[in-house]
Amino acid sequence: MEFRNLREMTIALSDEKVARQHMEEMRWGGNPVFPHCGAAKPYKLKDGKTYRCKDKTCKRDFTVTVGTVFENSKVKITTWMCAVYIITAHKKGISSHQLARDLGVTQKTGWFILHRIRLIMGEDAPPLLEEIVEIDETYVGGKFANMNRGRRKKFQELCIDNKTAVMGMVERGGTARLTVIGGDTFKDVGRKNVDNAAELVTDTHLAYQGLKDEFTAHFTVNHSIMEYRKGIAYTNTVEGLFSHFKRSIIGIYHQVSPKHLERYCIETAYRYNTRKITDKDRFNLTLQKIEGRIAYKKLIQKVK
Repeated sequence: MEFRNLREMTIALSDEKVARQHMEEMRWGGNPVFPHCGAAKPYKLKDGKTYRCKDKTCKRDFTVTVGTVFENSKVKITTWMCAVYIITAHKKGISSHQLARDLGVTQKTGWFILHRIRLIMGEDAPPLLEEIVEIDETYVGGKFANMNRGRRKKFQELCIDNKTAVMGMVERGGTARLTVIGGDTFKDVGRKNVDNAAELVTDTHLAYQGLKDEFTAHFTVNHSIMEYRKGIAYTNTVEGLFSHFKRSIIGIYHQVSPKHLERYCIETAYRYNTRKITDKDRFNLTLQKIEGRIAYKKLIQKVK
């Protein structure tokens, strides 16, 4: 399918049948596979979109959306295509309100679409970062001064910090990763995401002490004395990643709850890691990753 931008994509995939065929090509490469039993070469029914498994013990029907973030959605495939293109092409993201206006859906639907797309931007088992890896941390959250009196009093009485720690890791010349630190220590997050053969570069935060014994090397820069570069030791790359991350939150989303923060981290890292490819290629890459489900009830469920 030939197109170079959003306008050409909406023209090329304006028909539901054509849009569905493009999704099938991206997901299966022309060879449909039944998502439940894994059987190949199912046959298509007369409606043009439903397949039936050939396995005699199965014989179940399915479409290209089964087992994906699009399953059971009342939103048209053509609308989903526009949503995927818009969300992946915007460098700093797009708000649910703006997306809803662009697509002609409700804000609630736009918010749900955004979270579904963020889900498929992640990787189940991403490879460990190698070579020279810069690691740094930042904190995300609102200011107590911006809260109403009742909410501010509740936080202060419970001695709850209003900020969530996020760790950024960048393999120089390679990929980046953003993740909420949660209950792990700084070292734990590093161990889970970086290969032991890598060389680490961090600031002089005490939480990083001892990493030189677990990795090939550990270089540091002391920002407290205005030291920002010492040979190969600098954290400018990961700080650039944080810059994009903070601008998307401050300028687009304005506030992010700790519950959903991990998905915003994944979204930023995905855009960073695909920054050198075209919007069309990023769009098609995302359509190849559409497996997965997330229920609306789970999204709005309160954290205990």
